[in-house]
Amino acid sequence: MLDQEKDNVSVLFSDEVQGPFVTFILNTHVAHQDVEKDSLAFKNSGKAAKIRFEKKYTDLSWAPFQDKIDVLLADASFWRNATKSVSIILSENDIFIHRLHVPVGDQYYVDDQPYLLGIIKNNQFNYNYYLMALNRDSMKLYLVENNSVRLLDLPKDAPTDLVSTLGDELTGGSMNYSIQGGTGYNGSSKEGVAYHGVNTKDEEVKIDWTNYYQAIDSYLKDTFANPDNLPIRLYALPENQTLFKKLAKNPYLKDDASVTSSPAQVSFKDIEKGVEKINSTLEEIETNSYNRLLDKKFADQFTDIVPAAEEGKISHLFISTANLIDEATEMSNEEFDRRKVLNKVTNTVLTTGGKVFVLDQKASPDEKTLVAILRY
Repeated sequence: MLDQEKDNVSVLFSDEVQGPFVTFILNTHVAHQDVEKDSLAFKNSGKAAKIRFEKKYTDLSWAPFQDKIDVLLADASFWRNATKSVSIILSENDIFIHRLHVPVGDQYYVDDQPYLLGIIKNNQFNYNYYLMALNRDSMKLYLVENNSVRLLDLPKDAPTDLVSTLGDELTGGSMNYSIQGGTGYNGSSKEGVAYHGVNTKDEEVKIDWTNYYQAIDSYLKDTFANPDNLPIRLYALPENQTLFKKLAKNPYLKDDASVTSSPAQVSFKDIEKGVEKINSTLEEIETNSYNRLLDKKFADQFTDIVPAAEEGKISHLFISTANLIDEATEMSNEEFDRRKVLNKVTNTVLTTGGKVFVLDQKASPDEKTLVAILRY
């Protein structure tokens, strides 16, 4: 299975992969008893998909698809490695696995195209960036990627603390500087910095503070590897954010969202909560921007959207989750699955260079159930 597993959605639109496709979307769990239920749900969906496949594709064999289902059912590690849900897309030769971070309704699809709405919903508000936990005397960098957070192991020459970074350049001299168990400088309760000796003055403290932040900025701008040009956002006290932003020359530093509190004594769980706060702010900024698209010509009737997609007129398609009602597993002779048609429109819009969004109703432009922004 691992040799066949792929996770690049763009591959599904290439000539490398041919349909038909069988798509399963399932909620997944980590508790042992629930894991068994997950695999049983997948097995039952496979049985129902087989009936639909053999009715739709009378000249094709179900066997290659069943082989892949059996491989996944036998792979205990696959079911133990759970997120909130998973999308499993099968073609005759490939398995495409997408771990999802949103809850779904268990469903399956058999069609010439893969079902992508669940993946699009999952990827809708995934923000990748670096989060810098910045104190006056230290800093840490975290990579935020697909709703996961990881502390980076920076090299020894990185400016992770003031003393090792400035050394003899400390204004009061290294003998006048020490790290305390508290969280402040001048013996206060902020951030673990204390200065001693007759030369301790607020101005000297600010000089060291400024020099340290300039060293951090230089490192991030000139030395730190950021091949994907990811944004850098801050977790720091307001005064620390103000000074760092004033000094920074790094074009990737963003001030659109941040956590305005001290990271000096926080746990990793606190950092994750801070990331949730930042992501929530970014999501709000993004959804607010969608409403401005309604100033352009748009269509919000299904009968108008389908031909507009086929003619390549749609630049943005917004689908509310209100459209994604549960589907019965039994297939009637006159089946009309709205989600399947929406998925076909989605594929058409994507292949013609448009963008597709699957949003909760309240986040949709003007809270519309379905709306397409037209190029012309």
